Amino acid sequence: MGFQVSPGINISEIDLSTVVPAVASTEGAIAGVFRWGPLNERVLVTSEANLATRFGKPYANSTWTNAETFFTAADFLAYGNKLYVARAASNTAYNAGTANSQVSTATQALAISPTAFIARYPGALGNSLRISICENSSNFSSANNGITGITLALGANTATVSDYALLVAGDILRVGSSAIGFQDLVVSVTPTTSTVSFTTKYKLSTALSSATGTRKWGNYKNVNAAPVANNIHVVVIDEDGAISGTEGIILEVFENVSVVSTAKSESGASNYYKDVINSRSAYIFATGATQSIVDTAPFTTSYISLIDGTDGTDEANITLANLGTGYDLFISPEDVDVSLILQGKALHGTDSTGVANYIIDNICEVRKDCMVFVSPSSADVVNNPNGEVDAILAYRNAISSSSYAFIDSGYKYRYDKYNDVYRYTPLNGDIAGLTVRTDANRDPWFSPAGYNRGIIKNVVKLAFNPNKAQRDILYVKDINPVITQPGQGTLLFGDKTALGRSSAFDRINVRRLFIVLEKAIARASRSALFEFNDEFTRAQFKNLVEPFLRDVQGRRGIYDFRVVCDSTNNTGEVIDRNEFIGDIYIKPAKSINFIQLNFVAVRTGVEFEEIVGQF
Repeated sequence: MGFQVSPGINISEIDLSTVVPAVASTEGAIAGVFRWGPLNERVLVTSEANLATRFGKPYANSTWTNAETFFTAADFLAYGNKLYVARAASNTAYNAGTANSQVSTATQALAISPTAFIARYPGALGNSLRISICENSSNFSSANNGITGITLALGANTATVSDYALLVAGDILRVGSSAIGFQDLVVSVTPTTSTVSFTTKYKLSTALSSATGTRKWGNYKNVNAAPVANNIHVVVIDEDGAISGTEGIILEVFENVSVVSTAKSESGASNYYKDVINSRSAYIFATGATQSIVDTAPFTTSYISLIDGTDGTDEANITLANLGTGYDLFISPEDVDVSLILQGKALHGTDSTGVANYIIDNICEVRKDCMVFVSPSSADVVNNPNGEVDAILAYRNAISSSSYAFIDSGYKYRYDKYNDVYRYTPLNGDIAGLTVRTDANRDPWFSPAGYNRGIIKNVVKLAFNPNKAQRDILYVKDINPVITQPGQGTLLFGDKTALGRSSAFDRINVRRLFIVLEKAIARASRSALFEFNDEFTRAQFKNLVEPFLRDVQGRRGIYDFRVVCDSTNNTGEVIDRNEFIGDIYIKPAKSINFIQLNFVAVRTGVEFEEIVGQF
């Protein structure tokens, strides 16, 4: 406590209750090609449904594909519920916009005009968006918009209208009377003559001749009333159904947002329509660098269909530079805590190992607190009869050796519910998922392989089901076979890391044990920073670490341990360098990879004590 210069009582608290914290070990990460969502940002998704909502459903045709990337992420989420996704794209991906307002991935914040809208994210899905705007009460519904000279036959979907020039596509022409009822007819095409077409047929009982109707804003039923002064309504519609699966469904409604840039809501937040839309909309962005106090008549049309959005390069042609930008978001452990990184799809062509090596060399070996899960190229195992082993070995030989990498043997055939087809997808999402399930059911230092913890989900068949001879060849080269056995299902049948040499760290359970120990003890050791390197601090460190290791030992993670933190390793020279050393010796538990069963037949008169241990 501080010195006192006059009599008194000083109270202070000293916290010696620090413990080794629990650390997360189940967060996954992937970068890849998706149809929607923010570019080069980390987004946490918690389920396959959440993935499809944030990044779009998988899409595949003759010109654009991303199913392998999507289902790698989805397969991981079948076992766990924490996956960071970074969407990657080339500069040929564009946001949908209005005429002459296409925005590239490099200039998404480009100011086009104070009143333009663009799709929130790049991609062709943005072309399905339609924006409906009501600027004032007259635009909503008014006597000034009374439509005269309507002649409409029973069952017709066209009418002759004298005031046709007051109508545009998307408007509603309300016809009828209290005697025969009312019907809303949606104008399908902006009329250029007195003949007006509608999306539905006239269903009332009486034909109309030179009648009067009311023009209404096309989405008047989606809000409570006309906008108040200086306010507008904005409705976002899935015009083609590409986003929701249903044509014309309402995606978002922004009611009574202001055209006054200084306007506030009742809660004190900005109610300016650009601020509201840009902070809350999941589908559109209101562009414009300058904001006037009032946007006078800011919209030249009540209905805007976005156009010219493009997906850019698909996963078959994406470059390592594009993917690397996405994976770079996971480099720093101070920015994001991830433990399991998914390779997703291997690149095509001569650089098929580029993604795996980039993640190993630039992320895992730098962070040293996470692992990457790698699958060979689809060309190595899909429709490559009798050539799978050589192709996988060539793939392995081109991958950096590291205890932070885990290589499986290929692809599985699974059902794509979004497109009602079956397709091959890589297994690395499943293998990473097995480690999540193992963490949840046991601990990170248990092997995720085998009949107890290695069963893989959502498999119709394997592209390559290695037999015993093939497994022997692959396993020597650190490739972990995934096999299907009758009555057992499909399972991971190996637990070697890609270290490339014999070591305790050539098994995934040992590597993940040390990741957890190092991460947890390092965090606990922060409490010793800037303290004195004396016997008290060293004893406090040992009392912090040893109970944690005893707990891990009791949970079968280690056989034995010893913590040394005293004057033998904290010498005067160490203390003078302002350093502190704690040596932690670990005997890690080893997983069983080989079982030898000896059955010995003996004569009836033989005593077992005479022969036990002789074979």
